[in-house]
Amino acid sequence: MTLSEMTESPRTLLLSGLDGLCEKALDSAESFKQQAIISVAELTRGSNGRISAELVEANQYATHGLAWLATYVEALRETLNWSRALSSEGKFGELEQLILQAGFSEYLSQIAGGIPMTLGEIIRPLDLGLDDAAIAKYKTAEVATLIEAGHSASVKERIAELIAEGMDTGDFGDLGLDETFAMIRDQFRRFANEEVMPYAHDWHLKDELIPMPVVQKMSELGVFGLTVPEEYDGLGLGKMSMCVVSEELSRGYIGVGSLGTRSEIAAELILTGGTEAQKDKWLSSIATGAILPTAVFTEPNTGSDLASLKTRA
Repeated sequence: MTLSEMTESPRTLLLSGLDGLCEKALDSAESFKQQAIISVAELTRGSNGRISAELVEANQYATHGLAWLATYVEALRETLNWSRALSSEGKFGELEQLILQAGFSEYLSQIAGGIPMTLGEIIRPLDLGLDDAAIAKYKTAEVATLIEAGHSASVKERIAELIAEGMDTGDFGDLGLDETFAMIRDQFRRFANEEVMPYAHDWHLKDELIPMPVVQKMSELGVFGLTVPEEYDGLGLGKMSMCVVSEELSRGYIGVGSLGTRSEIAAELILTGGTEAQKDKWLSSIATGAILPTAVFTEPNTGSDLASLKTRA
């Protein structure tokens, strides 16, 4: 389907055989990723045939870009899994189908044309050692169809219309959450609506810190210990809980959502790389909100992010 063949009817904005198109496009993206892995491995392989730390450092732009490409492909895979789970439950409506279509269109396009890693860094196939022939092989008929017609101005307008209809309920497409996560989302949506959104703009205008009473309520709700094991006074929930909570808090005010993610990042670093003494010293305090981790960016445009712990006053 080409743009000229599309009409303005919402029904025809959806590409025919969308699931099959996405499945075959995902196969192409996976093959492209595998080519990139081979190419970057060649750039970083030492004379002994093994990956060299020095060469990884020397080619860090490519290795960083490869991580982004792999993440894009995995995002496409999980989006397709999400759509199929909804479809099996009879919940795959127009908005969800357009989200799948537009998401695939945009990511497939960026994979070929350049993935924006930061405002000033775009990783392109050439940076990964992939030539025009590799790009041509990647752009199968399915990939080309999704790129050309999947995220048109009309598609964007229709998505906006459907989202506007769900503004009051927050129904921006069925998330496919189970009952537990749906309850968590509802709880933090109410918190954001009542405790954050009415005041956030004023905090911003006055350049104020988030008030401690709000932080205290977040602590009582378990925001800072969502993924921390129960043995360290956390809730022991998985990454999905942090995604759900962060999304709702950030909808109210990005600074509030960021408070939770900083604690999660710091706790994970300590859990995966810390000693038992460090876990005993820090994890409980992080989980209960007695200590609030902060992010310290020491080098511009490198993505370096060092966690520093500051005791609450």
